Amino acid sequence: MQRGVRARGWCHGLRGALVSLAVLVCAAAAARPASADVSATATAAVLAGDSSRTSFRLDLSAGVTAEIFTLANPYRVIVDLPDVSFHLPNGTGLEGRGLVKAFRYGLFAERKARVVLDTLGPVRIERAAMTAAQKGDGVVFTFDIVTTAPESFGLGTGAEKLEKQRSEAPLPPDDPGAKPKRTGKPVIMIDAGHGGIDAGAVSASNILEKNIVLAVAKELSRQLAATGRYDIRMSRTSDVFVSLDRRLKLTAASGADLFISLHADSLAEPAAAQTIRGATIYTLSERASDEQARRMAEKENASDLVAGLDAGDGGKDDEVKSILVDLLRRETANFSADFSNALVRKLKKKVALSRDPQRSAAFKVLKQTNSPSVLVELGYLSHPDDEKLLSSPSWHKQVAASITAAVDDYFSKRTASSPAP
Repeated sequence: MQRGVRARGWCHGLRGALVSLAVLVCAAAAARPASADVSATATAAVLAGDSSRTSFRLDLSAGVTAEIFTLANPYRVIVDLPDVSFHLPNGTGLEGRGLVKAFRYGLFAERKARVVLDTLGPVRIERAAMTAAQKGDGVVFTFDIVTTAPESFGLGTGAEKLEKQRSEAPLPPDDPGAKPKRTGKPVIMIDAGHGGIDAGAVSASNILEKNIVLAVAKELSRQLAATGRYDIRMSRTSDVFVSLDRRLKLTAASGADLFISLHADSLAEPAAAQTIRGATIYTLSERASDEQARRMAEKENASDLVAGLDAGDGGKDDEVKSILVDLLRRETANFSADFSNALVRKLKKKVALSRDPQRSAAFKVLKQTNSPSVLVELGYLSHPDDEKLLSSPSWHKQVAASITAAVDDYFSKRTASSPAP
């Protein structure tokens, strides 16, 4: 098991101590700490060094306490910070150096930030410190990583912490998806994909999927609420990361009658990126409808890994419940297919669809036992025309109007086919 160091500073009693699970770094005594009401701001993040020793530096406006740990499968270094906002240049972290392939940053939860560094192999932390900046009032947070043997790395110093995170606390009463009170109206959960540290797809001009889908989700929520016919919930309303398991729990806790997950795709292959565009609606299937759908599900299911969590199934049905769950999912799958059909009918009147607009695969976020669910890929950020549309507020209103019309169509038919009481 690796061991780490704690740096000198405000954490009294830790001077020179060693810990086995993670490295805890406190701000230097000469640095100004962030107050409880004001978060620190990160203004620069830089990699230096080579494949034998790589350094990471984060410039902060005020001192904070940072926890650094490592994880395997894949190999990553995780830095947990309190409420830190990132004001970094576009493209920061996309290019690696030395032992680091790339890194990303953002909100991991409310008032909790995270930096995730993807490493080329197993590493250990050395010489972590947080010191007063030579110029100004800021703080410089640095640490080095060096290679280590896979045997000594094991599952990483954060394996125990990760185990605790899998069993998240019960949903707080003010959580937008956990309201127990029902209004008698159909409950619709709008799920803006990605968020916070997980940016999702990124266009050539640095337009982020997480921002696009949140904007469309808010517009869809506004339009659906304006009808007065639905009870609207959202999995996130700000730029914060929400794990796939939590999205499922939010939906179950709200008793949602319909789940709509919004995403935007991107293709890496130059030829495909210039030709493939349009919206696609995905439903759940254990066997993918085609290879592209399988790859899409694999990418979306890796969202938790991107944020420094485990992508394990975690919530597999036990044998006692498996038969009932299969029956429920079978009925839910039929309703999901009905809504997918309604979406295609309404979207194609106003929005460009992909060549094969209805596909299916094993998306974890669609594994809703009681809620009919679809995942809508609004378009391709890798295609110039789609990128322009996805960035347009007027297009957001247009696509939201089409989805709203599909929701109306779906529930009007469900109501008409329901037997009278």
